[in-house]
Amino acid sequence: MKSLEELRKIKERALERRKLAGESAKARIVVAMGTCGIAAGARDTMTAILGELEKQQLSDVIVTQTGCIGLCEYEPIVQVQVGDAESVTYGKVDVSRVPMLIEQHVKGGNIISDWQVK
Repeated sequence: MKSLEELRKIKERALERRKLAGESAKARIVVAMGTCGIAAGARDTMTAILGELEKQQLSDVIVTQTGCIGLCEYEPIVQVQVGDAESVTYGKVDVSRVPMLIEQHVKGGNIISDWQVK
């Protein structure tokens, strides 16, 4: 990389690839994986989400992670966005809650208001 312009081109290509990869996705799931989330079990939650999606053969869901969201008391935190709807933030999503989260919100489009962090 020899110039700022070259860096901009690399960034544009990366953003375009990212956009294309996500266009066919029905839903997006983001797991907060800051140190507080990891300590609260976010790794197990992420593993359970990936396992449940595989079990239900849902290949049109993108799962990513992010750092701390700043709501430590609600960890593990998971954000779900289905289609063009607003993202919903859920708190205390442990492994036992994952199947219902996938069934109700990701597949059914129904927000689980009791788990929602507002």
